[in-house]
Amino acid sequence: MHFAALIEAGESMVRPETFFRNNTASTLSLLEAMLAKGPRRIVFSSTAAVYGEPEQAPIPEDARLRPTNAYGESKLLVEYMLGWLNQIHGLRYASLRYFNVAGAPEGPEGITRGEAHEPESHLIPLVLDVARGRRKSIRIYGNDYPTPDGTCIRDYIHVADLAEAHLLALEALETRDKLILNLGNGKGFSVQEVIESVRRVTGHAIPAELHPRRPGDPAVLVASSEKSAAELGWKPKYTDLDAIVRTAWVWHQKRYA
Repeated sequence: MHFAALIEAGESMVRPETFFRNNTASTLSLLEAMLAKGPRRIVFSSTAAVYGEPEQAPIPEDARLRPTNAYGESKLLVEYMLGWLNQIHGLRYASLRYFNVAGAPEGPEGITRGEAHEPESHLIPLVLDVARGRRKSIRIYGNDYPTPDGTCIRDYIHVADLAEAHLLALEALETRDKLILNLGNGKGFSVQEVIESVRRVTGHAIPAELHPRRPGDPAVLVASSEKSAAELGWKPKYTDLDAIVRTAWVWHQKRYA
C-alpha cells in the first residue's frame, strides 16, 4: 500500500516541480523496484483532485480527468503509469481516489490517535485548533463560489471507513486485475457547514476570517461511491458530519491535554 506523497494543492501551484519529483518520479522508482523484485499488487493512494473542476456531482469514476492543480496532476500521472504497467507487465493495482479524509479511529481503548500534520493544513483539525485555543480564528478561502453559501463543498470520509476500503481492495486484487474507485461519503459539506459543525460539537464560537480564493481549488468535490459498493461491498459507516467531527475532537483534546 503506497501512501507517501506531498498533498498541499496550494503549495503545488507554487512548487510544482517538487510535487512531480516526489509524487510521480519517486513512485516510478517504487514501481520499478516492484517489477524487479515483487510484490505484484499495489494499492495506490490517489485523490479526488484528478477530476479538477467536475462537470457533475456526485462524481463517477469515469468522469473527465483534468486536474486544476499540480498535486492532482502528479497523482494522475501515477494512475497512467499503473495502467500501462498493468497492461504490459501484469502489475495488479487499485487506485483509490480519496476525497477529504477526516476523523479519528475508535478502538478497544477508545480514540488514541488521529490527524497530526506538521504543519496542519486540513480543515477540520484547523477549526478544532481554534476551539482548543491554539489559533485565534479559522481562515475561509473564498465565499464567492457557485455553492449555496459561497464556500467550497467537499466530501468528508472517516479514516476508519477509508482503512476498511484499503483492506477490501487489497483482498480483491487476489482475483481482480485492476480497480479504480472513489472513496467518499457521497455527501457534500461546505467550509461554512464544517465550521458550524465544530461549533455544535465543541460549544466554541469559532471566529472566522475571509481570505481570497486559493488557486486551483474546485468549487465542489463530492464522490459517487456506488462503484466502490458494487466492487468491494464497501459502505461508509460514518455519514454524519457531526459524528466525524466528534471523533476528531476527542482525539484533539487528548493530543493537546
